[in-house]
Amino acid sequence: MERLANVLLTSLICLVAGGQFVQVITRYLLEIPVLGLEESLIYPTLWLYILGAVNASRENSHIRANVLEIFLKTPRQFALLAIVGEVLSLAIGLWLTWWAWDFTRYSLRVWRESPTLYIPTFYADVALVTGLGLMMLYTAIHLIGHIREFATAEEKANG
Repeated sequence: MERLANVLLTSLICLVAGGQFVQVITRYLLEIPVLGLEESLIYPTLWLYILGAVNASRENSHIRANVLEIFLKTPRQFALLAIVGEVLSLAIGLWLTWWAWDFTRYSLRVWRESPTLYIPTFYADVALVTGLGLMMLYTAIHLIGHIREFATAEEKANG
């Protein structure tokens, strides 16, 4: 799974960077802008952004401001704080995923198209529900891991 994520993210970033490079060369050096290039780059850019967030969730490497950790002393307290954080993340994330699912259904029903190239915007809109769904899966996996850490820390504390 990690290899697939790395290949996909690398491909998307190369595509976006290559498209921007072409845009800069044609627009500013050749003074011939490519019609629709910016519009077509929105799709891989959006997927790159969402899948980057999914990757951070998979790696459990989101930026956190864990100020409460300053006051904690034992591994059990750290695990409990992590459990509370994951439960809150899961609750909020599931609500957002439900909202994104409603938006995806709306997008499918309306079937809007981009203004210049007439690319269906559904292909970009579906990224949100896909990304949030995957992030919630990884959050649940991390929650289970923190619950196991808490149980292990409790066993060690009791002897």
